[in-house]
Parts: sequence; structure tokens; C-alpha cells
Amino acid sequence: MEIILGSQSPRRRELMAGLDLPFTAINIDADETYPSELQAGDIPYYISRAKARAYEVQLLPNQLLITADTIVWLDGHMLGKPHDADDAFAMLRALSGKTHQVYTAVTFASIDVLTSRHLDISTVVDKTDVTFADLSDEEIHHYIQKYRPYDKAGAYGVQEWIGYIACTQMKGSYFNVMGFPVHLVYQELKKRGF
Repeated sequence: MEIILGSQSPRRRELMAGLDLPFTAINIDADETYPSELQAGDIPYYISRAKARAYEVQLLPNQLLITADTIVWLDGHMLGKPHDADDAFAMLRALSGKTHQVYTAVTFASIDVLTSRHLDISTVVDKTDVTFADLSDEEIHHYIQKYRPYDKAGAYGVQEWIGYIACTQMKGSYFNVMGFPVHLVYQELKKRGF
């Protein structure tokens, strides 16, 4: 079986490479809207499966597709990717001095060999609690201007400067906060004989 990572995220590609398994990375263009009643981990669960289904017709019987989605959840609301600097500032100001949750869902999809077209799909979801120190406006502006976190859920990358200065406590997987819980990916791949 050939592993296909359906992600344009350089962080996911880097973490997948860390498992020392050969894989091919591709970009998948998928509709990432979700039903408004979904909450917390159900949101990335839904979106990661939508990404897998968007590639279903191209998937070959000898391929395993891996897709993922990450959200930041704060006080009952989802923080996605910021649209601009003002949006990023508002997100980081909201995260300052609080604990939030990061949810990542990873979906594994392959073609059911018996039906030869039916998608065999399973999804795992991981959660990490992250506590931020109080951030000054200057610190937030510095981070946004230098790191331009517009491709990151919650407007931050824990592996960047903001993570160094603001992340005071974490309960759960650090790599989940980066957007790819590699320990769960590894366990799932091991179950599948990789």
C-alpha cells in the first residue's frame, strides 16, 4: 500500500516524514464548511472526512489516503484560520491568559477491495489543553508582523516564537497542537500493517 498525505501543511508533511515511512504529499481542494450545530472535536472530524471524500474518485485500490483538520476551541467557540491581521490579533487577544483546546482529526481512507469503489474510512480525534500566559498588545503585534500566522488555526503555531513565550501549560500531545497527532497516526498505520 502506498501512503498519500492529503495536506498542503508543511508542518503535517514534516511530522509525517518523521515516522520514517515513504509517502506522497498532495493538495486536496475540499469544501471545509460544516453544519453549524457541530461542536469541538466534531468539527475537524467532519472536515477531515470531507477532505477524504473530495479525493475519493482519484484514490487507487493500492493507496491509503490520510487527511487531517485542526481547530482551536475557546469558551464554546471555534477559532479557525484568521482572515487578516485584525482577525489574528482578536484571536490571540482572546487566547491570552486562558486555557483553550486544540482538536485534530485524522482520517484514513482506502478503497474497499470487495466493492472496488466503496470508501473504507476511519477517523481518530485528539485533544490537547493549552494554557497561554497573558500577552501584551506589543507581543501580539510582533508575532503577527514577523510570523504572519494566517494559515494556522487560532492564529498561532506552537512551534514558533508565540509558543516559546506564551505556552505555559499543555495537557496532551504537543504534535496535536502542531496539527498532526503522530502517535495516533503511527498506531493506526501499525494496525494496518505498515
